[in-house]
Amino acid sequence: MSALLVEQLIKKGVVIPQPNTVWISPDIDPGHIAPGAVLHAGCRIEGARTVIDAGAIIGREGPAVVMNCQVGREVHLASGYFEGSVFLDGSSMGGAAHVRPGCLIEEQAGGAHAVGLKQTVLLPYVTLGSLVNFCDCLMAGGTNRKNHSEVGSSYIHFNFTPHQDKATGSLIGDAPRGIWLDQPPIFLGGQGGLVGPARIAFGTVIPAGQIIRRDITEAGQLVVAEPPAPGAQAYDGKAYGRIDRLVRNNLNYIGNLRALRAWYTVVRKPFMVENAVRQALHAGALKALDALIEERVKRLGEVVAKLPESLARLRVRTDSRGTEAMRQQQVLIDQWPSILQGLTQDGDELPCPDALLARLPTASVLVGTDYLHWVSATPPEIKAEGTTWLDAVVARTVSLWKL
Repeated sequence: MSALLVEQLIKKGVVIPQPNTVWISPDIDPGHIAPGAVLHAGCRIEGARTVIDAGAIIGREGPAVVMNCQVGREVHLASGYFEGSVFLDGSSMGGAAHVRPGCLIEEQAGGAHAVGLKQTVLLPYVTLGSLVNFCDCLMAGGTNRKNHSEVGSSYIHFNFTPHQDKATGSLIGDAPRGIWLDQPPIFLGGQGGLVGPARIAFGTVIPAGQIIRRDITEAGQLVVAEPPAPGAQAYDGKAYGRIDRLVRNNLNYIGNLRALRAWYTVVRKPFMVENAVRQALHAGALKALDALIEERVKRLGEVVAKLPESLARLRVRTDSRGTEAMRQQQVLIDQWPSILQGLTQDGDELPCPDALLARLPTASVLVGTDYLHWVSATPPEIKAEGTTWLDAVVARTVSLWKL
């Protein structure tokens, strides 16, 4: 069956230089691999949801597995493993990449060799160096390929805590402003790390070798990390401290994902309806965002489930810090049913501004309309309305927590 599919793809114009080395699983729809795509030796293409658009080059540097991914035009996936993720036009990943489900890599974003991603969103132009572990992040910033947000080589986002939870999604830039491609880039220097859940403002520059353990909310700052105090003290991994920052940052992250989903539902859609492959890319992006939101809600819920035991352990303490920690934890336990309802309800997004809707391309003029150029050329007053709209989506989510 694979040989027949390979032969069929070659006849329709897919470039497969060494057909005998390529595996196409029977569930692949040949119509979802466009003429002009290139599948090099050692490629394994699997999954009924996989689509590969024209000009994409897969496996140029070595064997590549693409499973249930949506791959746009001119995407380069050099080698490695790619599952359940979306790669929009012109994005790329270097050799030995490991991209697990739930990633959305937008136009001309990507990474060098040996990059590990999961549940990661990179807005256009964001670039990762080599030997990077960058799971559970959303990153934006920059205006073009020469002025982009950058993560230096050997960088890690720390997404697992001593409490053994992963309520650690970090927001580097944000969606309501980042989508307009007019914000100053963010620089995270190599051989460094970020401890989630964190928020990093646009224009932040962090030199190489720094481990950041706090939020940076003022834009345009050069930040050198404060070294932690040396020493040893008793530690109980099952007792949380104050959780207000953890909850706020998680809700802010989820709110940004919901804002980005609203953007895809309304604004992105007209740019992704040209044919079945483009429609599949749009559907894949929405599916990825749904998975991202579901994952963040799940991870926050796992923290809530641990709080009764945490409270029991904190009750033996008498210091004021423990008292405030207990109060915050009890509030979250009490409010979690209503928060969860607010996080999972459907169809309650705020309407897109009329001025932005009026500027969207119609079917008659869509062909040849470049999304990145359209975004950058949007008048400032319409950008402001769009940002206000998406900020309101974020604020609605953050307001679910009432401390």
